[in-house]
Amino acid sequence: MSALTSAFKNADLRKKILFSLAMIILYRIGAQIPTPGVDYGAIQAQISELTDSSAMYSLINLFSGGALLQLSIFAVGIMPYITASIIVQLLTVVIPKFEQLKKEGQSGQAKMTEYTRYLTVALALLQSAGIVALADRRQLLGQGVQVLKDGTGVFGLLVMVLIMTSGAVLLMWMGELITDRGIGNGMSLLIFAGIATSLPAQGASIFSGSGGFVFAGVVVGVLILVVGVVFIEQGQRRIPVQYAKRMIGRRQYGETSTYLPLKVNQAGVIPVIFASSLLTVPILITQIIQSGNPQGAGQDNWWNQNVMSVLTDPAAWQYILLYVALIIFFSFFYVSVQYDPYDQADNMKKYGGFIPGIRPGRPTAEYLGYVMNRLLIVGSIYLAIIAALPNILINMGVQTAQAGGQGQMPFGGTAILILVSVALTTIKQLESQVMQSNYEGFLK
Repeated sequence: MSALTSAFKNADLRKKILFSLAMIILYRIGAQIPTPGVDYGAIQAQISELTDSSAMYSLINLFSGGALLQLSIFAVGIMPYITASIIVQLLTVVIPKFEQLKKEGQSGQAKMTEYTRYLTVALALLQSAGIVALADRRQLLGQGVQVLKDGTGVFGLLVMVLIMTSGAVLLMWMGELITDRGIGNGMSLLIFAGIATSLPAQGASIFSGSGGFVFAGVVVGVLILVVGVVFIEQGQRRIPVQYAKRMIGRRQYGETSTYLPLKVNQAGVIPVIFASSLLTVPILITQIIQSGNPQGAGQDNWWNQNVMSVLTDPAAWQYILLYVALIIFFSFFYVSVQYDPYDQADNMKKYGGFIPGIRPGRPTAEYLGYVMNRLLIVGSIYLAIIAALPNILINMGVQTAQAGGQGQMPFGGTAILILVSVALTTIKQLESQVMQSNYEGFLK
Protein backbone atom coordinates (compact mmCIF):
# COMPACT_ATOMS: atom_id res chain seq x y z
CA MET A 1 0.00 0.00 0.00
CA SER A 2 3.00 2.33 0.30
CA ALA A 3 3.16 2.75 -3.49
CA LEU A 4 -0.55 3.63 -3.62
CA THR A 5 -0.20 6.11 -0.75
CA SER A 6 2.79 7.79 -2.38
CA ALA A 7 0.95 7.94 -5.70
CA PHE A 8 -2.03 9.75 -4.15
CA LYS A 9 0.31 12.36 -2.68
CA ASN A 10 1.47 13.26 -6.21
CA ALA A 11 -1.01 15.47 -8.09
CA ASP A 12 -0.34 14.02 -11.57
CA LEU A 13 -0.51 10.43 -10.42
CA ARG A 14 -3.64 11.16 -8.40
CA LYS A 15 -5.34 12.46 -11.56
CA LYS A 16 -4.30 9.31 -13.44
CA ILE A 17 -5.68 7.05 -10.71
CA LEU A 18 -8.99 8.94 -10.51
CA PHE A 19 -9.30 8.89 -14.32
CA SER A 20 -8.73 5.13 -14.35
CA LEU A 21 -11.33 4.64 -11.61
CA ALA A 22 -13.83 6.76 -13.59
CA MET A 23 -13.33 4.59 -16.68
CA ILE A 24 -13.79 1.42 -14.62
CA ILE A 25 -17.02 2.78 -13.10
CA LEU A 26 -18.36 3.63 -16.57
CA TYR A 27 -17.49 0.11 -17.70
CA ARG A 28 -19.37 -1.48 -14.80
CA ILE A 29 -22.40 0.77 -15.43
CA GLY A 30 -22.46 -0.23 -19.09
CA ALA A 31 -22.21 -3.90 -18.14
CA GLN A 32 -25.62 -3.60 -16.42
CA ILE A 33 -27.44 -1.90 -19.31
CA PRO A 34 -29.34 -4.51 -21.34
CA THR A 35 -29.27 -4.51 -25.12
CA PRO A 36 -32.55 -3.35 -26.76
CA GLY A 37 -34.81 -6.30 -27.49
CA VAL A 38 -33.66 -8.35 -24.47
CA ASP A 39 -36.14 -9.56 -21.87
CA TYR A 40 -34.08 -8.59 -18.81
CA GLY A 41 -36.52 -10.09 -16.30
CA ALA A 42 -36.49 -13.48 -18.02
CA ILE A 43 -32.69 -13.48 -18.08
CA GLN A 44 -32.39 -12.72 -14.37
CA ALA A 45 -34.89 -15.46 -13.54
CA GLN A 46 -33.02 -17.98 -15.70
CA ILE A 47 -29.51 -17.10 -14.44
CA SER A 48 -30.52 -18.10 -10.90
CA GLU A 49 -31.33 -21.60 -12.21
CA LEU A 50 -28.41 -22.10 -14.56
CA THR A 51 -26.70 -25.49 -14.76
CA ASP A 52 -23.55 -26.50 -16.60
CA SER A 53 -25.21 -25.65 -19.92
CA SER A 54 -23.41 -22.31 -19.66
CA ALA A 55 -20.00 -23.90 -19.12
CA MET A 56 -18.93 -23.08 -22.66
CA TYR A 57 -19.41 -19.37 -21.98
CA SER A 58 -17.58 -19.36 -18.64
CA LEU A 59 -14.37 -17.78 -19.96
CA ILE A 60 -16.08 -15.03 -21.98
CA ASN A 61 -18.50 -14.40 -19.12
CA LEU A 62 -15.54 -14.21 -16.73
CA PHE A 63 -13.73 -11.62 -18.85
CA SER A 64 -16.92 -9.60 -19.40
CA GLY A 65 -17.67 -9.44 -15.68
CA GLY A 66 -20.96 -11.33 -16.05
CA ALA A 67 -22.19 -9.08 -18.86
CA LEU A 68 -22.41 -11.91 -21.41
CA LEU A 69 -25.18 -13.93 -19.79
CA GLN A 70 -27.12 -10.72 -19.13
CA LEU A 71 -26.83 -9.72 -22.81
CA SER A 72 -25.82 -6.17 -21.90
CA ILE A 73 -24.28 -3.67 -24.31
CA PHE A 74 -20.86 -4.88 -23.15
CA ALA A 75 -21.81 -8.56 -23.47
CA VAL A 76 -18.92 -9.35 -25.81
CA GLY A 77 -16.47 -7.61 -23.48
CA ILE A 78 -12.82 -7.21 -24.44
CA MET A 79 -12.36 -10.84 -25.40
CA PRO A 80 -12.21 -9.94 -29.15
CA TYR A 81 -9.36 -7.51 -28.46
CA ILE A 82 -7.47 -10.10 -26.43
CA THR A 83 -7.96 -12.73 -29.15
CA ALA A 84 -6.94 -10.27 -31.87
CA SER A 85 -3.78 -9.32 -29.96
CA ILE A 86 -2.81 -12.97 -29.58
CA ILE A 87 -3.47 -13.69 -33.26
CA VAL A 88 -1.38 -10.71 -34.40
CA GLN A 89 1.48 -11.79 -32.12
CA LEU A 90 1.39 -15.32 -33.50
CA LEU A 91 1.25 -14.04 -37.08
CA THR A 92 4.61 -12.31 -36.61
CA VAL A 93 6.20 -15.76 -36.98
CA VAL A 94 4.22 -16.64 -40.12
CA ILE A 95 4.02 -13.32 -42.00
CA PRO A 96 7.41 -11.68 -42.75
CA LYS A 97 5.83 -8.20 -42.94
CA PHE A 98 4.59 -8.46 -39.36
CA GLU A 99 8.01 -9.63 -38.21
CA GLN A 100 9.58 -6.63 -39.94
CA LEU A 101 7.08 -4.26 -38.32
CA LYS A 102 7.90 -5.74 -34.92
CA LYS A 103 11.56 -4.81 -35.40
CA GLU A 104 10.84 -1.23 -36.53
CA GLY A 105 10.19 0.01 -33.03
CA GLN A 106 7.45 2.50 -32.17
CA SER A 107 6.25 3.12 -35.75
CA GLY A 108 5.96 -0.61 -36.45
CA GLN A 109 4.18 -1.17 -33.15
CA ALA A 110 1.65 1.54 -34.04
CA LYS A 111 0.93 -0.19 -37.35
CA MET A 112 0.46 -3.57 -35.63
CA THR A 113 -1.89 -1.91 -33.14
CA GLU A 114 -3.94 -0.62 -36.08
CA TYR A 115 -4.18 -4.13 -37.52
CA THR A 116 -5.19 -5.41 -34.09
CA ARG A 117 -8.05 -2.89 -33.94
CA TYR A 118 -9.37 -3.90 -37.35
CA LEU A 119 -9.26 -7.56 -36.40
CA THR A 120 -10.99 -6.73 -33.10
CA VAL A 121 -13.94 -5.21 -34.95
CA ALA A 122 -14.25 -8.29 -37.18
CA LEU A 123 -14.05 -10.72 -34.25
CA ALA A 124 -16.52 -8.68 -32.19
CA LEU A 125 -18.96 -8.71 -35.10
CA LEU A 126 -18.69 -12.48 -35.49
CA GLN A 127 -18.93 -13.15 -31.77
CA SER A 128 -21.91 -10.85 -31.20
CA ALA A 129 -23.68 -12.36 -34.23
CA GLY A 130 -23.16 -15.84 -32.78
CA ILE A 131 -24.46 -14.83 -29.35
CA VAL A 132 -27.55 -13.14 -30.83
CA ALA A 133 -28.20 -16.14 -33.10
CA LEU A 134 -28.09 -18.53 -30.15
CA ALA A 135 -30.36 -16.23 -28.14
CA ASP A 136 -32.82 -16.04 -31.04
CA ARG A 137 -32.85 -19.85 -31.32
CA ARG A 138 -33.30 -20.16 -27.55
CA GLN A 139 -29.95 -21.90 -27.05
CA LEU A 140 -27.98 -19.34 -25.05
CA LEU A 141 -29.14 -20.02 -21.47
CA GLY A 142 -30.46 -23.51 -22.00
CA GLN A 143 -32.60 -25.49 -24.40
CA GLY A 144 -35.82 -23.63 -25.22
CA VAL A 145 -35.17 -20.66 -22.89
CA GLN A 146 -36.50 -17.42 -24.38
CA VAL A 147 -34.39 -14.36 -23.55
CA LEU A 148 -35.56 -12.00 -26.32
CA LYS A 149 -38.79 -10.05 -26.37
CA ASP A 150 -41.63 -11.23 -28.57
CA GLY A 151 -41.72 -9.65 -32.00
CA THR A 152 -37.96 -9.13 -32.31
CA GLY A 153 -37.50 -9.35 -36.07
CA VAL A 154 -34.47 -9.36 -38.33
CA PHE A 155 -33.97 -5.61 -37.94
CA GLY A 156 -34.04 -5.93 -34.15
CA LEU A 157 -31.44 -8.72 -34.27
CA LEU A 158 -29.20 -6.62 -36.52
CA VAL A 159 -29.47 -3.71 -34.06
CA MET A 160 -28.47 -6.02 -31.21
CA VAL A 161 -25.43 -7.24 -33.15
CA LEU A 162 -24.43 -3.67 -34.00
CA ILE A 163 -24.80 -2.47 -30.39
CA MET A 164 -22.78 -5.38 -28.96
CA THR A 165 -20.05 -4.83 -31.56
CA SER A 166 -19.99 -1.12 -30.76
CA GLY A 167 -19.76 -1.98 -27.06
CA ALA A 168 -16.68 -4.11 -27.70
CA VAL A 169 -15.05 -1.29 -29.69
CA LEU A 170 -15.96 1.22 -26.95
CA LEU A 171 -14.34 -1.02 -24.32
CA MET A 172 -11.21 -1.27 -26.46
CA TRP A 173 -11.09 2.53 -26.63
CA MET A 174 -11.63 2.86 -22.87
CA GLY A 175 -8.85 0.37 -22.19
CA GLU A 176 -6.45 2.32 -24.41
CA LEU A 177 -7.44 5.55 -22.65
CA ILE A 178 -6.52 3.98 -19.30
CA THR A 179 -3.22 2.86 -20.77
CA ASP A 180 -2.39 6.30 -22.26
CA ARG A 181 -3.90 8.74 -19.75
CA GLY A 182 -4.36 6.55 -16.68
CA ILE A 183 -2.05 4.34 -14.68
CA GLY A 184 -1.53 1.94 -17.60
CA ASN A 185 -2.39 -1.68 -18.31
CA GLY A 186 -5.93 -0.67 -19.26
CA MET A 187 -7.28 -3.93 -20.71
CA SER A 188 -6.08 -5.95 -17.73
CA LEU A 189 -7.63 -3.47 -15.29
CA LEU A 190 -11.02 -3.81 -17.01
CA ILE A 191 -10.81 -7.59 -16.66
CA PHE A 192 -9.73 -7.16 -13.02
CA ALA A 193 -12.76 -4.94 -12.32
CA GLY A 194 -15.18 -7.40 -13.91
CA ILE A 195 -13.89 -10.33 -11.89
CA ALA A 196 -13.52 -8.48 -8.59
CA THR A 197 -17.06 -7.08 -8.59
CA SER A 198 -18.57 -10.56 -8.82
CA LEU A 199 -16.59 -12.14 -5.98
CA PRO A 200 -18.84 -11.07 -3.04
CA ALA A 201 -22.00 -12.48 -4.59
CA GLN A 202 -20.21 -15.67 -5.58
CA GLY A 203 -18.84 -16.09 -2.07
CA ALA A 204 -22.33 -15.73 -0.64
CA SER A 205 -23.50 -18.32 -3.17
CA ILE A 206 -20.93 -20.84 -1.93
CA PHE A 207 -21.92 -20.15 1.66
CA SER A 208 -25.62 -20.80 1.00
CA GLY A 209 -24.99 -23.72 -1.34
CA SER A 210 -22.37 -25.70 0.59
CA GLY A 211 -22.49 -24.39 4.15
CA GLY A 212 -20.19 -22.43 6.43
CA PHE A 213 -17.61 -25.19 6.93
CA VAL A 214 -17.01 -25.58 3.19
CA PHE A 215 -17.01 -21.80 2.74
CA ALA A 216 -14.31 -21.41 5.41
CA GLY A 217 -12.27 -24.13 3.70
CA VAL A 218 -12.63 -22.36 0.36
CA VAL A 219 -11.49 -19.03 1.87
CA VAL A 220 -8.41 -20.67 3.38
CA GLY A 221 -7.72 -22.41 0.10
CA VAL A 222 -8.02 -19.12 -1.80
CA LEU A 223 -5.54 -17.43 0.55
CA ILE A 224 -3.07 -20.28 0.09
CA LEU A 225 -3.65 -20.08 -3.66
CA VAL A 226 -2.96 -16.34 -3.70
CA VAL A 227 0.32 -16.83 -1.84
CA GLY A 228 1.32 -19.59 -4.26
CA VAL A 229 0.43 -17.50 -7.31
CA VAL A 230 2.43 -14.53 -6.01
CA PHE A 231 5.40 -16.80 -5.31
CA ILE A 232 5.40 -18.34 -8.80
CA GLU A 233 4.58 -15.13 -10.68
CA GLN A 234 7.47 -13.32 -8.97
CA GLY A 235 9.80 -16.29 -9.38
CA GLN A 236 12.54 -16.06 -11.99
CA ARG A 237 15.74 -17.79 -12.96
CA ARG A 238 18.58 -15.29 -13.08
CA ILE A 239 21.28 -16.33 -15.55
CA PRO A 240 24.56 -14.45 -14.93
CA VAL A 241 25.84 -12.44 -17.91
CA GLN A 242 29.18 -10.68 -18.22
CA TYR A 243 30.13 -8.04 -20.76
CA ALA A 244 33.67 -7.84 -22.07
CA LYS A 245 35.85 -4.74 -21.89
CA ARG A 246 35.59 -2.41 -24.90
CA MET A 247 37.61 0.68 -25.83
CA ILE A 248 35.70 3.45 -27.63
CA GLY A 249 38.07 6.33 -28.23
CA ARG A 250 39.88 6.97 -24.98
CA ARG A 251 37.08 5.61 -22.84
CA GLN A 252 36.69 2.10 -21.57
CA TYR A 253 33.24 0.50 -21.52
CA GLY A 254 31.98 -2.87 -20.37
CA GLU A 255 33.48 -5.38 -18.01
CA THR A 256 30.25 -5.42 -16.04
CA SER A 257 28.25 -8.26 -14.55
CA THR A 258 24.49 -8.50 -14.73
CA TYR A 259 21.88 -11.21 -15.13
CA LEU A 260 19.22 -12.32 -17.59
CA PRO A 261 15.86 -12.86 -15.80
CA LEU A 262 13.70 -15.72 -17.09
CA LYS A 263 10.27 -15.94 -15.49
CA VAL A 264 8.95 -19.26 -14.30
CA ASN A 265 5.54 -18.51 -15.81
CA GLN A 266 6.75 -16.99 -19.05
CA ALA A 267 3.44 -17.54 -20.89
CA GLY A 268 1.15 -15.85 -18.38
CA VAL A 269 -2.54 -16.69 -18.66
CA ILE A 270 -2.49 -17.03 -22.48
CA PRO A 271 -2.36 -20.89 -22.53
CA VAL A 272 -5.47 -21.03 -20.32
CA ILE A 273 -7.32 -18.76 -22.76
CA PHE A 274 -6.23 -20.88 -25.73
CA ALA A 275 -7.24 -24.15 -24.08
CA SER A 276 -10.62 -22.86 -22.88
CA SER A 277 -11.42 -21.34 -26.27
CA LEU A 278 -10.48 -24.53 -28.11
CA LEU A 279 -12.71 -26.64 -25.85
CA THR A 280 -15.70 -24.35 -26.46
CA VAL A 281 -15.49 -24.42 -30.27
CA PRO A 282 -16.95 -27.96 -30.74
CA ILE A 283 -19.78 -27.16 -28.28
CA LEU A 284 -20.64 -23.92 -30.07
CA ILE A 285 -20.66 -25.54 -33.52
CA THR A 286 -22.71 -28.50 -32.29
CA GLN A 287 -25.31 -26.23 -30.66
CA ILE A 288 -25.68 -24.13 -33.79
CA ILE A 289 -26.05 -27.23 -36.02
CA GLN A 290 -28.51 -28.94 -33.68
CA SER A 291 -30.55 -25.76 -33.24
CA GLY A 292 -30.92 -25.60 -37.00
CA ASN A 293 -32.07 -29.24 -37.05
CA PRO A 294 -34.38 -29.70 -34.06
CA GLN A 295 -35.50 -33.17 -35.18
CA GLY A 296 -31.98 -34.57 -34.83
CA ALA A 297 -30.87 -32.46 -31.90
CA GLY A 298 -31.77 -35.01 -29.29
CA GLN A 299 -30.52 -38.12 -31.00
CA ASP A 300 -28.12 -40.23 -28.94
CA ASN A 301 -25.46 -40.59 -31.60
CA TRP A 302 -21.77 -41.30 -31.08
CA TRP A 303 -20.81 -37.61 -31.03
CA ASN A 304 -23.31 -36.69 -28.31
CA GLN A 305 -22.57 -39.76 -26.19
CA ASN A 306 -18.75 -39.73 -26.31
CA VAL A 307 -17.67 -36.19 -27.12
CA MET A 308 -20.36 -33.73 -26.07
CA SER A 309 -21.00 -35.59 -22.82
CA VAL A 310 -17.35 -34.97 -21.85
CA LEU A 311 -16.99 -31.40 -23.15
CA THR A 312 -20.16 -30.23 -21.37
CA ASP A 313 -19.18 -31.74 -18.01
CA PRO A 314 -16.27 -29.73 -16.51
CA ALA A 315 -16.20 -32.07 -13.49
CA ALA A 316 -15.50 -35.20 -15.58
CA TRP A 317 -11.98 -36.58 -15.22
CA GLN A 318 -11.71 -36.89 -19.03
CA TYR A 319 -12.43 -33.16 -19.35
CA ILE A 320 -9.87 -32.32 -16.65
CA LEU A 321 -7.14 -34.43 -18.28
CA LEU A 322 -7.83 -32.92 -21.72
CA TYR A 323 -7.85 -29.41 -20.25
CA VAL A 324 -4.53 -29.97 -18.48
CA ALA A 325 -2.92 -31.46 -21.60
CA LEU A 326 -4.01 -28.52 -23.75
CA ILE A 327 -2.69 -25.97 -21.25
CA ILE A 328 0.71 -27.68 -21.11
CA PHE A 329 0.86 -27.90 -24.91
CA PHE A 330 -0.06 -24.25 -25.45
CA SER A 331 2.44 -23.16 -22.78
CA PHE A 332 5.31 -24.66 -24.75
CA PHE A 333 3.84 -23.51 -28.07
CA TYR A 334 3.27 -19.88 -27.06
CA VAL A 335 6.68 -19.44 -25.41
CA SER A 336 8.41 -21.03 -28.41
CA VAL A 337 6.74 -18.40 -30.59
CA GLN A 338 7.41 -15.44 -28.28
CA TYR A 339 10.91 -16.25 -27.02
CA ASP A 340 13.71 -17.11 -29.44
CA PRO A 341 16.91 -18.12 -27.62
CA TYR A 342 18.93 -17.69 -30.82
CA ASP A 343 17.95 -14.01 -31.11
CA GLN A 344 18.80 -13.54 -27.43
CA ALA A 345 22.19 -15.16 -27.94
CA ASP A 346 22.90 -13.03 -31.03
CA ASN A 347 22.03 -9.83 -29.18
CA MET A 348 24.30 -10.78 -26.28
CA LYS A 349 27.13 -11.59 -28.69
CA LYS A 350 26.62 -8.32 -30.56
CA TYR A 351 27.17 -6.27 -27.39
CA GLY A 352 30.02 -8.40 -26.10
CA GLY A 353 28.02 -10.33 -23.51
CA PHE A 354 28.50 -13.96 -22.57
CA ILE A 355 27.39 -16.45 -19.95
CA PRO A 356 30.31 -17.64 -17.79
CA GLY A 357 31.31 -21.14 -18.81
CA ILE A 358 29.24 -21.06 -22.03
CA ARG A 359 30.67 -20.13 -25.43
CA PRO A 360 28.90 -17.27 -27.27
CA GLY A 361 26.69 -18.03 -30.24
CA ARG A 362 25.00 -21.38 -30.76
CA PRO A 363 26.10 -22.94 -27.41
CA THR A 364 24.56 -19.97 -25.58
CA ALA A 365 21.29 -20.33 -27.51
CA GLU A 366 21.15 -24.06 -26.73
CA TYR A 367 21.80 -23.38 -23.06
CA LEU A 368 19.06 -20.72 -22.91
CA GLY A 369 16.66 -23.09 -24.65
CA TYR A 370 17.52 -25.85 -22.18
CA VAL A 371 16.91 -23.59 -19.19
CA MET A 372 13.67 -22.23 -20.67
CA ASN A 373 12.33 -25.76 -21.30
CA ARG A 374 13.03 -26.72 -17.68
CA LEU A 375 11.24 -23.60 -16.47
CA LEU A 376 8.35 -24.33 -18.84
CA ILE A 377 7.84 -27.76 -17.29
CA VAL A 378 7.31 -26.14 -13.89
CA GLY A 379 5.35 -23.18 -15.27
CA SER A 380 3.00 -25.23 -17.44
CA ILE A 381 2.21 -27.69 -14.63
CA TYR A 382 1.58 -24.75 -12.31
CA LEU A 383 -0.80 -23.17 -14.84
CA ALA A 384 -2.60 -26.47 -15.41
CA ILE A 385 -3.13 -27.05 -11.69
CA ILE A 386 -4.34 -23.48 -11.11
CA ALA A 387 -6.76 -23.57 -14.06
CA ALA A 388 -8.10 -27.07 -13.35
CA LEU A 389 -8.53 -26.42 -9.62
CA PRO A 390 -12.20 -25.31 -9.87
CA ASN A 391 -13.03 -28.40 -11.96
CA ILE A 392 -11.41 -30.62 -9.35
CA LEU A 393 -13.31 -28.88 -6.54
CA ILE A 394 -16.61 -29.36 -8.41
CA ASN A 395 -15.72 -33.04 -8.78
CA MET A 396 -15.16 -33.17 -5.01
CA GLY A 397 -18.63 -31.71 -4.33
CA VAL A 398 -18.00 -27.99 -3.79
CA GLN A 399 -20.84 -26.19 -5.54
CA THR A 400 -22.83 -23.01 -5.63
CA ALA A 401 -26.48 -22.56 -4.82
CA GLN A 402 -27.37 -21.47 -8.35
CA ALA A 403 -25.79 -24.42 -10.05
CA GLY A 404 -27.93 -27.26 -8.88
CA GLY A 405 -24.88 -29.34 -8.12
CA GLN A 406 -23.24 -28.82 -11.50
CA GLY A 407 -22.15 -25.20 -11.29
CA GLN A 408 -18.92 -23.40 -12.02
CA MET A 409 -16.61 -22.86 -9.07
CA PRO A 410 -16.52 -19.06 -8.84
CA PHE A 411 -13.18 -18.65 -7.02
CA GLY A 412 -11.49 -20.35 -9.95
CA GLY A 413 -7.78 -20.56 -10.49
CA THR A 414 -7.99 -18.50 -13.70
CA ALA A 415 -9.76 -15.66 -11.87
CA ILE A 416 -7.24 -15.70 -9.00
CA LEU A 417 -4.35 -15.84 -11.47
CA ILE A 418 -5.66 -12.81 -13.38
CA LEU A 419 -6.44 -10.83 -10.22
CA VAL A 420 -3.04 -11.41 -8.65
CA SER A 421 -1.09 -10.85 -11.88
CA VAL A 422 -2.87 -7.58 -12.67
CA ALA A 423 -2.49 -6.37 -9.07
CA LEU A 424 1.26 -7.08 -9.08
CA THR A 425 1.73 -5.40 -12.47
CA THR A 426 -0.27 -2.33 -11.42
CA ILE A 427 1.70 -1.91 -8.19
CA LYS A 428 4.98 -2.16 -10.13
CA GLN A 429 3.79 0.51 -12.56
CA LEU A 430 2.77 2.80 -9.72
CA GLU A 431 6.14 2.32 -8.04
CA SER A 432 8.00 3.13 -11.26
CA GLN A 433 5.88 6.25 -11.86
CA VAL A 434 6.38 7.41 -8.26
CA MET A 435 10.13 6.93 -8.63
CA GLN A 436 10.11 8.77 -11.96
CA SER A 437 8.21 11.71 -10.46
CA ASN A 438 10.69 11.85 -7.58
CA TYR A 439 13.62 12.01 -10.02
CA GLU A 440 11.87 14.75 -12.04
CA GLY A 441 11.30 16.79 -8.88
CA PHE A 442 14.96 16.38 -7.93
CA LEU A 443 16.13 17.55 -11.37
CA LYS A 444 13.84 20.57 -11.25
